Amino acid sequence: MKKVAYHTLGCKLNFSETSAIAKQLSEAGFAKVQAGEQADVCIINTCSVTDTADTKCRQAIHRLLRQHPNALMVVTGCYAQLKPEEISAMEGVDMVLGSNEKFDLPDLLAKLNTNPKEELFPCGFSSCSDILQTTEFKPACSRDGRTRFFLKVQDGCDYYCTYCTIPLARGRSRNASIVDTVQMAQEAIAEGAKEIVLAGVNTGDFGKSTSENFIDLVKALDELDADIRFRISSIEPNLLTDELIEFIAKSKSFLPYFHIPLQAGSNEMLKIMKRRYTTEFFAEKINTIRRILPDAFIGVDVIVGARGETAELFEKSEQFVASLDISQLHIFTYSERAGTKMLEITDHIVPKTERKRRSELLHLISDKKTEAFYEKQMGKPARVLWESKKKNSENMIGFTENYIRAEAVFDKEKINSVQNVQLRAWNEDKTALKIN
Repeated sequence: MKKVAYHTLGCKLNFSETSAIAKQLSEAGFAKVQAGEQADVCIINTCSVTDTADTKCRQAIHRLLRQHPNALMVVTGCYAQLKPEEISAMEGVDMVLGSNEKFDLPDLLAKLNTNPKEELFPCGFSSCSDILQTTEFKPACSRDGRTRFFLKVQDGCDYYCTYCTIPLARGRSRNASIVDTVQMAQEAIAEGAKEIVLAGVNTGDFGKSTSENFIDLVKALDELDADIRFRISSIEPNLLTDELIEFIAKSKSFLPYFHIPLQAGSNEMLKIMKRRYTTEFFAEKINTIRRILPDAFIGVDVIVGARGETAELFEKSEQFVASLDISQLHIFTYSERAGTKMLEITDHIVPKTERKRRSELLHLISDKKTEAFYEKQMGKPARVLWESKKKNSENMIGFTENYIRAEAVFDKEKINSVQNVQLRAWNEDKTALKIN
């Protein structure tokens, strides 16, 4: 058997797709490389959401080239789709495949079991599709030894926000049918999944290519007769309907967890970004969740330092996010991306040092909100799905239904099981709550 090393960067969608590729290659006779072994093939599934992501991808390529100098080096994913020439020019890279071509890897590598790579790829190989014309949906679900499974329910995006390259990297919004998606969930459950995260580029846009809708998918999954819990990875505020919030509140399987992109806390910046809501709408959505599900986890994405964000507009944004009753901020520092409309803005370009300062200010707000959210959960009963041993510790970690990080003495038998607990107090480094 040829040995394959996998390295994935970026979003949950990438991890689910890497797992789908690994399953295909396993069925084709390839084995995952073990610690200390030399790989015959290295597959790097890349991200390109920021300049930092591009840098991490290049570092990963160089690192794997050092670790596996004789391997066939395959680079795929969003970075490969957006900048194939840049990657092709890197010494040691044999194949560059776009977001669609990655799923053709089993066929492309089939001859590798009987032929040396020098004969098959004497001059390298690059293939990246016209992604904007893509209509086919490629299903995927992570099965790579993880406690939580990531089920790809949607791909692509039609929103074209001015700062974002995702439509250029992944194409139009598309999905499988509800029937096929439920079947994938059932397969994950049969493999031992206790929690499935619904992942997508624009998850709430599910149904666009099949004339269905996201709420009906949620209802269909909730009807499964299985000991399973579902978590929605991220959903646009304009697609997070009151009906969906109310359904989750009474659902037997869907968890009180919301990850909602805000991106800017001023209407002026939301307009520049071409977002589809106002701060007033967003605040009302948070209030609705808190009224119906007071203990729900609410994570919010924010971008700082985008073009056009004056000092006054950042101050507005800072005050707005501070006013929200949320659990955590996910803060992204803006970086210029080729092909985006935001590059047309030539005034109010925020210096990188100022972007960093603004990011640090919002991180302080986020830390306070997370600490306050955890404090409110102390003494309450919860159900924890235990995951694994904590790094450099004798303890193990897991997550409650509302995404509180819990910690307990390690017990191998508890991994991938759900336990009724009481959240007691902070652990030593204040990163989790101890149980019982």
